[in-house]
Amino acid sequence: MRTLIGAAAAMLLISTAAYAGQTEGLIKKVDKDALTLTLEDGKSYKLNAETDLDSLKPGMDIVIAYDVTNGENVVTDMELPDTE
Repeated sequence: MRTLIGAAAAMLLISTAAYAGQTEGLIKKVDKDALTLTLEDGKSYKLNAETDLDSLKPGMDIVIAYDVTNGENVVTDMELPDTE
């Protein structure tokens, strides 16, 4: 019985964890006031305050790793194209 309760508790913890994802696409818009990035597919991603917003330009191809937290896509990592 204890094993069944422990397994149920573990499943509950797993199901409430933040979803992690990855996407790529072209930047449509960068909102410096709201700290958001919108891709051409219309999905928005929340940036952190340390992000160099001046390096993000509409039309750039970008790869984003993100977590879904409280219904928001929060960027955890990003890869910008080489600018050489």
